[in-house]
Amino acid sequence: MHLFTIKRSVLILSSVFFMAMTEKSSAQTTYELNSGWKCKAATSVADAGDMISVPGYGLSGWQPATVPGTVLTTQLNNKQIPDPFYGMNNKLIPDIYNTGRDYYTYWFIKDFKEARPTGDGQVYLNMRGVNYSYNIFLNGHQLNDKALQGMFLRRSFNITKWLAKNGNNRLAVIVFPPDPVGNPNGGQGGDGTIARNVSIQYTPGWDWIQPIHDRNTGIWDKVTIEKTAGVRIIDPHVVTLVPGVRQSGGAQKPAIIQVSAQLQNATAKTVSGYLKYNLDGKPVSKKVTLQPGVTTEMQLQDYTLQNPKLWWPNGYGPQNLYHLNLQFVTTANVVSDQKNIEVGVRQLTSEWNDHTQSRQINVNGQKIFIKGGNWIVSDEMLRFSKVRYDAEVRFHRDMNLNLIRVWGGALIERPEFYEACDKYGILVFQDMWGSGDCNGRWQDPKKLDDQATRRKYPDDHALYIRSIEDQVKMVRNYASLAIWCGGNEITQPDDILKAVRDTIMPALDNTRWFVDFSNSLDMSKTEKGTNGDGPYNIQPLSVFWAKRTYPFNSEIGSVGIGDYESLKRIIPEANMVVPEYANHRERIDSVWRYHTYIGYENYIDKYGKAKDVRDFAEKAQLVNYDQYRGLMEGFSSHMWDWYTGTIIWKTQNPWSAMRGQMYDYYLDPNACLYGLHNGSAPVHIMFNPTDSTVKVVNNTFTNLKHLTATVKLYQISGEEKSITTLFQDIDASSVADVINIRKELKKIAADHGAFLDLRLTDGKKNIVSDNIYWLADKYGQYSGLNELSPSKVTVAAKQIAKGKIAVTLSNPKAAPVAFFNRVSLIDPATKQRVMPVFYSDNYVSVLPGEQKTVVLDYNLNIAKPQVAVRGWNLVEELVDVK
Repeated sequence: MHLFTIKRSVLILSSVFFMAMTEKSSAQTTYELNSGWKCKAATSVADAGDMISVPGYGLSGWQPATVPGTVLTTQLNNKQIPDPFYGMNNKLIPDIYNTGRDYYTYWFIKDFKEARPTGDGQVYLNMRGVNYSYNIFLNGHQLNDKALQGMFLRRSFNITKWLAKNGNNRLAVIVFPPDPVGNPNGGQGGDGTIARNVSIQYTPGWDWIQPIHDRNTGIWDKVTIEKTAGVRIIDPHVVTLVPGVRQSGGAQKPAIIQVSAQLQNATAKTVSGYLKYNLDGKPVSKKVTLQPGVTTEMQLQDYTLQNPKLWWPNGYGPQNLYHLNLQFVTTANVVSDQKNIEVGVRQLTSEWNDHTQSRQINVNGQKIFIKGGNWIVSDEMLRFSKVRYDAEVRFHRDMNLNLIRVWGGALIERPEFYEACDKYGILVFQDMWGSGDCNGRWQDPKKLDDQATRRKYPDDHALYIRSIEDQVKMVRNYASLAIWCGGNEITQPDDILKAVRDTIMPALDNTRWFVDFSNSLDMSKTEKGTNGDGPYNIQPLSVFWAKRTYPFNSEIGSVGIGDYESLKRIIPEANMVVPEYANHRERIDSVWRYHTYIGYENYIDKYGKAKDVRDFAEKAQLVNYDQYRGLMEGFSSHMWDWYTGTIIWKTQNPWSAMRGQMYDYYLDPNACLYGLHNGSAPVHIMFNPTDSTVKVVNNTFTNLKHLTATVKLYQISGEEKSITTLFQDIDASSVADVINIRKELKKIAADHGAFLDLRLTDGKKNIVSDNIYWLADKYGQYSGLNELSPSKVTVAAKQIAKGKIAVTLSNPKAAPVAFFNRVSLIDPATKQRVMPVFYSDNYVSVLPGEQKTVVLDYNLNIAKPQVAVRGWNLVEELVDVK
């Protein structure tokens, strides 16, 4: 259990200013152009942009377009290509390397209503992301002088004078793919030349994804219309300073709030007014006079926030957020523009830990043991949404993780991602674009250019630097953003690194740790003075506990396929073939290989030879759970001794891959998620398989007193063998030994294996941590599980609130252990599993004479939902919800 009950306490503070009683209404409005778009391949459009952007130009033959989206997104939604996530369908889609760039060069058109404003009113067209270059037209006028390049660069156009007098407007954008597009020859990033662009590197393929055939060409991010009066607020910056060492509860010493912004006067006259905000009932304001056509950086005076409600990472305290409304108000009391910002009051620092020889992350003066996951993007076709971001980040919170590393071969994520991380207390380790695979860290026969040439990528260094400046401004206000990293496993060229490290960061975001690359010696050093990452395959559990690895490992991972229902979503019936492992090699079906299956080796066979794919997938869940529980337990057991943190490679997939995931692309969790949920718990009792010692880890700021540790063994028959009950105290941020049970294990588990139950309770007998292991026999096989009698567990499901169901599994006395039960929410209309659903726990085991309750949380409209429960020794039951 969590020591803290984590709640998001959003403090909606007064946004009324000291002059508000006499202020006039604001002209500021923003809305998104996200429907009603049309598109057509540029090769079939004869006319130029200045013609087709004129309202009334005929659009016969144009098709519906998905914006935001890519060309492939539009083609898929128009049923012109098959679902690339199923079977081998992706191979049926033409690749741009073979078709040429013209094939995926498209025109996009949007008609919208917006009248030309009167007085000082201004209207802006904002493009948050286009890949890769484009020309843009409005009502017959081209808005750009030359083709605009770069996937990662916001652009804003003042369209006031180009708006139609009658309010009927047409926007036309021609989008060109990256150049070069890269050869998808099976290398990491294909032949590497995609990295000559300032763009996503993995689109020609990686070892966990197949090529994305349009290379994500399109208007992939939001297009918005923004209306203001004459003065506009640009890129506000909020910095919070929390000096000293803080606790997560109780009264707090003051914090300092620093606010700045650019002010742009778009008019031809001098404008005077006030830049101001109100926080916690106290106004902060500064008078400003802006010359015509000038953009000015403005810093408000520091504000001292009394008794602040602080923001903490998951597991350490609440994620309090303050609402800050920043306004520019003219001397005529007109709100010209305003920006709303959610502020997490916290301070991030880092320091070198001499004992571990690695970097240590501190929040509000307290050291944070990093338990993280690596992230690519939410969707390979860039179909991003606030709802999906929220679900995925919530899964990471539910895994008891406290950090996500956004990998450098992808992108700086969208603001909605960081909003979710703020909400759930997930720190962000943000790579900038670049990877050792494409950018020349290693010799590679699959790459077109030599190492020296690849070390100079991208071609346009100035564009890269401008893009970094822009993206830093876009996300720097989020409390969760903790670390900037120059790239994945390699630095960018020297001039880029110098610009980012020595100019951009000091000027734009100097409150976060900047590390030059993801496994830099500035991050950690082994005893030999080296650093690295990995491994990425299945490991004996003893490795996680006993083999010392990198003190702050940025990438370490294992297996992760979903269960049979998950596999059916991506694999045709004809390809449901069980992998066969022999002579240290695994023979797999072609579709499994295409979906980047990573081998379970002989670990499945320890549970008995798989009878079919369903049986294989069920046994894989046992391996999944054990691997990730063991990984995080092993690292936590050496917290602050060997390690300052570890980051799993990886926790999610942007497509239907079969490796490195705690849940599949369709947001269906597998047992990896719940193994991590268990093994990563802030206060946790655990078993060291290398020396048979029971340990307790306390990864909180609080010393814990008067705990009771209970250790029991259960024979396969269900007979209980009590080992000990001990009082246990444990200091904050520490690990303690409880007892060694080698003798008892040798006596009870040798022939058939056994179940080990570890429990930690507080002074009121509330369960703080509960952990059940299934133990192998003396031959390393789980033979006893195949002798387990049928489960006698009963299941009851009750609706306890809207979108919440409590499922209680009750196991009678003198019954066998009800082992490894998966709970699923079912739509009775389709008889299919519902997603996403958030389970308080899953793959749970229930001891004789006990019960466990799993709470299901969902935000879906399902009439009369049902619950399915199946287990190792329980045939699936379908239960109505009362």
